[in-house]
Amino acid sequence: MARPNEEVEALLQEYADLIAITGGDAFKQRAYERAARAVGGYPQDVSGLDAKALKGIPGVGKSIADKIAEYLETGHVAAIEETRSTVPPGVRELMSIPTLGPKRAMTLYRELKVSSVDELVAAVHEDRLTGLKGFGPKAADNILHGVELMRASGGRILLGEALRIAEETVAGLVAATGCERCAYAGSVRRMKETIGDVDVLVAAPDEDAEAVMTAFTELPTAAEVVVHGLKKTSVRTAKGLQIDLRVLPPDSWGAGLQYFTGAQQHNIRTREIAQRKGLKLSEYGVFDAERDKPLPARTEEEVYAHLDLPWIPPTLREDRGEVAAAQRGELPTLVGEDDLRGDLHTHTDLTDGLASLEEMVEAAARRGYAYYAVTDHAPELKMQRMTSEKMLAQRDRVRALADRYGRRLRLLHGTELNIDPEGEVDWPADFLAGFDLCVASVHSHFGLDRAAQTRRLIRAIENPHVNVIGHPTTRKLGRRAGIDVDLDAVFAACARTGTALEVNGHPERLDLRDEHVLLARRHGVRFAIDSDAHAVSELANVRFGVATAQRGWLTPAEVINTWPLTRLRRFLRP
Repeated sequence: MARPNEEVEALLQEYADLIAITGGDAFKQRAYERAARAVGGYPQDVSGLDAKALKGIPGVGKSIADKIAEYLETGHVAAIEETRSTVPPGVRELMSIPTLGPKRAMTLYRELKVSSVDELVAAVHEDRLTGLKGFGPKAADNILHGVELMRASGGRILLGEALRIAEETVAGLVAATGCERCAYAGSVRRMKETIGDVDVLVAAPDEDAEAVMTAFTELPTAAEVVVHGLKKTSVRTAKGLQIDLRVLPPDSWGAGLQYFTGAQQHNIRTREIAQRKGLKLSEYGVFDAERDKPLPARTEEEVYAHLDLPWIPPTLREDRGEVAAAQRGELPTLVGEDDLRGDLHTHTDLTDGLASLEEMVEAAARRGYAYYAVTDHAPELKMQRMTSEKMLAQRDRVRALADRYGRRLRLLHGTELNIDPEGEVDWPADFLAGFDLCVASVHSHFGLDRAAQTRRLIRAIENPHVNVIGHPTTRKLGRRAGIDVDLDAVFAACARTGTALEVNGHPERLDLRDEHVLLARRHGVRFAIDSDAHAVSELANVRFGVATAQRGWLTPAEVINTWPLTRLRRFLRP
């Protein structure tokens, strides 16, 4: 079953969507979005909180707290149900299409009576969008591309959610009778951005397999048992995610973990090497093919050693040249979370964050960072109501906190600028010069053509006060496709100007994506792995940014926030 926090988060987000669809107050919509994020990331179970404690959650005021209490007590919220009744169900389905927002979904329903994805595709092919207000000449192509993206994702979920379920499953199985080892494998272990199902492995003697499988089916996450066997059991969660458990003999653990982790083509490469060496490689072990004699395979290191290969990190096992690199002794030393000395893109409640400056700084100190940047939004993102006066007042607070933390944590005062359609950013040069660093990001005009998008990004990259391009393609997984831009030209401009590209760790972004990181590093670009945290709990997003960077073969030397502060400052202000 879904946890109460997740249920409330989904309800508040739905209400925010309904407000947007019905043309309600934009600030009210943002308030419910903020509250949804806050409840979803709140460490305590909200079902055990009274009204006063609910109002203690960042971003949850009296009105929202009352609705949460009403839902927890009755299972519904009258105001939300009333608003829900005014919106046809098909409109919310249309909203799930990347590139199509709530207002345009409602326009399609009102003007064309379109209330499903299939009806929308038909309307596009019948050329019924021509002349419709708010739908330009490229609208039809963008909509079809968005439908393609949505359908391609199928039932896949974001890495962050899948990883949470995988870790909870492993934690629930380690105490099972006979369990000697337990780990998740598959695409979750490779840290792919979206996940179709979760693979979990247990090493246990044959006589304990049934006990392990029974324990698995009794976990809270198991809403439905799909298959129950001694070698493999599959369950589905309440949201439909399938979890497959396989029980392996302890002597086969390394072979099984290697087999069930690697992408198909990676495993084909390793099996081809095994065959050339007269070996047979499978999930059950490594064998001398001629004598059918088992060789040691209790660890992945042993398995790879039989192939004369070093251990290959799971995030690389995608058949992107990692096997050949391993044979040449040229595998990169990948950046790790422990390599990060700081976070260069975070927000506070001065704009759309959920925690105060003091709370975010203290949380960064607890993470052991050497430095930490606060980068609240700039004024052109009008929803955040930023002003020069507010930003200067925050700078004074940052400087005061810097004195308090001293050498334990160096604080940097920055901002996240908005890149307008012409490539200009907020504030004049003399004001920008007062910041320790500037992140610049695209937050609007996503539909510009390829040439215009490329020009605007390069113009921002060439601004001497811009240090990092934040979430460069602007994508939101499952919700918005990235902008159409000449990435080679953008990467070349970053390499030429010394502007870093962000690997944004928010699980809904992971932007740049891994393939783009691979391409950008060939240009000699430098990177920043950031959390884009809007709450204390989101500082941990760097975990996903690091995984994406690893999938792009990044080393610590290529990531500016692994550098000592003195070197970082030289990069920021050459």
